[in-house]
Amino acid sequence: DLRHLQTVTIDGEDAKDLDDAISISKENDDHYTLGVHIADVSHYVTENSPLDKEALKRGTSVYLVDRVIPMLPHQLSNGICSLNQGCDRLALSCIMEVDPSGKVVDHQIAETLINVDHRMTYTSVAKILDGDMEERNKYEDFVEMFELMKELSDILRYRRHERGSIDFDFPES
Repeated sequence: DLRHLQTVTIDGEDAKDLDDAISISKENDDHYTLGVHIADVSHYVTENSPLDKEALKRGTSVYLVDRVIPMLPHQLSNGICSLNQGCDRLALSCIMEVDPSGKVVDHQIAETLINVDHRMTYTSVAKILDGDMEERNKYEDFVEMFELMKELSDILRYRRHERGSIDFDFPES
């Protein structure tokens, strides 16, 4: 039961099926505790059931400019299997302990129960990290969490760069 953790989803403004969430904290030993939580669809779509077979045929949800053709029925993809704010939801979670250099020193994967505190957007989180006081005040209890996310993200990005990764983050036309 991880409902006690500060947990948020971060997606685009138009996202409907919120299937992943994140939690993060930092303990006295300077290690981060990072939680990545994925909606546990397997509780509702059992293996080899008609829903499972249809989802396998579809392979993925299809995102068009004006609509989405979901892999699962709307009631599941946007309903009970969506990590909606304020709702208890089943998830598959990976809880990682990450040291100050960005190395994962321990992890645990578990079937969990979470409750998302806020449905965030990339735009809103960027404003918070850029110092927008209106947005920081709106989410004041979560500002420290977002700053920890940025701190760990910078460490992981630097570590990846040091390993020789290529950054394909180009502006879109």
